[in-house]
Amino acid sequence: MRQIIIGVMGAGEKATETDVTNAYKLGELIAQQGWILLTGGRKSGVMDAVNKGAKSANGLTIGILPSENQKDISEAVDIAIFTDMGNARNNINVLSSDVVIACGMGAGTASEVALALKVNKQVILLNDDDESKKFFKKLSPINVHVVESVSEAIATVQIILNIK
Repeated sequence: MRQIIIGVMGAGEKATETDVTNAYKLGELIAQQGWILLTGGRKSGVMDAVNKGAKSANGLTIGILPSENQKDISEAVDIAIFTDMGNARNNINVLSSDVVIACGMGAGTASEVALALKVNKQVILLNDDDESKKFFKKLSPINVHVVESVSEAIATVQIILNIK
């Protein structure tokens, strides 16, 4: 049976302290569920924090990197996939994830959310940006789930995947 892959997307350099804290806890809880974590793989912001959280709980992590530069990898990525595709790698992130969790919001994260909705993926929004929540919820009321906490995000994944 294929393993469950949870994609966590979020800002790099522009991640807030709240985003980074939430990402670390998300990574821990994803690993504790036995799910595989997929991120953008860089050693920055949400990507680095969620990978570190997953590794702290002995999780398996995959990083889909935008370049071929090995210096950009989070040290907590187990499997690094170098695409040399820049932002086009966002589509790989989305298509390879069973559920997408957007932790925080920025232009790259917004593109990943939009790509996920375009292919009818379930998206969980965990951020403080009310405008992005309204916008994406309006685009896809059925596939967008707005949550207020990391534990609610994990519970929502369990509901989406019909796991208990």
